[in-house]
Amino acid sequence: MSIPYPFSALVGQDEMKRAILIAAVEPAIGGLLVLGDRGTGKSTAVRGLAALLPKMRAVQGCRYHCDPESASVCEDCERLKAGGRIKTDQLPVPVVDLPLGASEDRVLGALDLERALSQGIKVFEPGLLARAHRGFLYIDEVNLLEDHLVDLLIDVAASGENVIERDGLSLRHPARFVLIGSGNPEEGELRPQLQDRFGLSVEVSTPREIAARVEVVRRRDAYERDPAGFASQWSRADAQVRRQILQARDRVGCLDVGEPVLQRAAELCVAVGSDGLRGELTLMRAARAMAALEASTEVTLDHLRAVAVMALRHRLRRNPLDDTASGERIERAVAELWN
Repeated sequence: MSIPYPFSALVGQDEMKRAILIAAVEPAIGGLLVLGDRGTGKSTAVRGLAALLPKMRAVQGCRYHCDPESASVCEDCERLKAGGRIKTDQLPVPVVDLPLGASEDRVLGALDLERALSQGIKVFEPGLLARAHRGFLYIDEVNLLEDHLVDLLIDVAASGENVIERDGLSLRHPARFVLIGSGNPEEGELRPQLQDRFGLSVEVSTPREIAARVEVVRRRDAYERDPAGFASQWSRADAQVRRQILQARDRVGCLDVGEPVLQRAAELCVAVGSDGLRGELTLMRAARAMAALEASTEVTLDHLRAVAVMALRHRLRRNPLDDTASGERIERAVAELWN
């Protein structure tokens, strides 16, 4: 098994790393969209974070690796419970890649044809959505994803369940994951219906500073020469990030977002013309997760300001009379409203 590049060893890209940590603390935010240049560490950051997270407790023998403490159970768990005492395993947090050319059967799951033909029984073969349950579903070049797959993802992301009604099969299974998509906007637009499903959106670019570029190359070369040795050098820093995430997960449920902060969030969404109410909900959840990561006892305007751009930049309507980038428009609105 290959050793992933350490999350803590990534150079720069602070907004992307902060957004990934927020999504790891509060999955209800709805995932992360990362847009920008190729080769800027997007997939490396996702795999690095998943590798440093502690293993998750799952029902042994369940094809969907359900949480044994979960109130809702799948058909596998029901069958195992009926058979006696449930056993558990410790499994790594899954990071599943969804290829652009994947078929519906591979994504949703399908009838196991081999067993159907050889044994005459109908058995469901889980797809990528089942593998991603309780982990991360990563889509590179998400803006090039075929429309029929986009529609599937929208449905599952909204419900947290994958419903199969095909090939004589009728079943449903849990499919709750942190959806992370990346792409280059110059290669195509992302459908608005899917774009709105991402809680946060960040933009990454190739570093322009010579020192940063040299450091990226130096660290990558050291990793490729000796992955285990390089990972051990960053193990203490990764362990600190792991503790930060676990402690933030414990705190986030105890933090209340006060009326003044909610008022400011609504004012900002109105000022920038954010469609719907997902903007306010995402601002609230992201600010609360940010406060938890910083071990704060309350959610403040500073936390709201820190997440404003990433929570709203992909929700703005295009203004043909204003060619200012969406991030700059949000920062301008923040300065006008809150100063």
